[in-house]
Amino acid sequence: VQVVESGGGLVQAGGSLRLSCTASKYTYSFYSMGWFRQAPGKEREGVAIARTDGSTTYADSVKGRFTISLEIAKNTLYLQMNSLKPEDTAMYYCAIGPSYYPGSRYIKTGGRDMDYWGKGTLVTISS
Repeated sequence: VQVVESGGGLVQAGGSLRLSCTASKYTYSFYSMGWFRQAPGKEREGVAIARTDGSTTYADSVKGRFTISLEIAKNTLYLQMNSLKPEDTAMYYCAIGPSYYPGSRYIKTGGRDMDYWGKGTLVTISS
C-alpha cells in the first residue's frame, strides 16, 4: 500500500490550505484514514480522522478550523485547513489503518496502530 500526500506549502496566518492524500488498494473495505502532524522538537499528534462509516474525529486544537473528508471511491482523503495559525506549522502525515479502533484513539495516540504512512507534506504558517 502506498500513501502519498500533497498540498502543503507556505501561507500567512489566517490563510487556508487543502491537503490531499491518496492510498493505493488497502486490505480491508472498512478503514480509517487520518492526518497527523509533527512539529520540530515535538511528538507526533493526531489532527483528524475519517472512517468509511462516515464518522470524523478532530483534535481539540483544530475543531472549527479544519475539515476532513474521505472520498471512498478514490481512496482519497482531504484536509481543508482554514484560519491557520503559526502553531499549525508542522510536517503533516497521512495514514491508513483498521476501522475497529475509534477515531479518538488514533487522535490520542498520534496514530498508533495505523498500518501505512505517507512521507509527509510540510505546512508552514508565517505570522
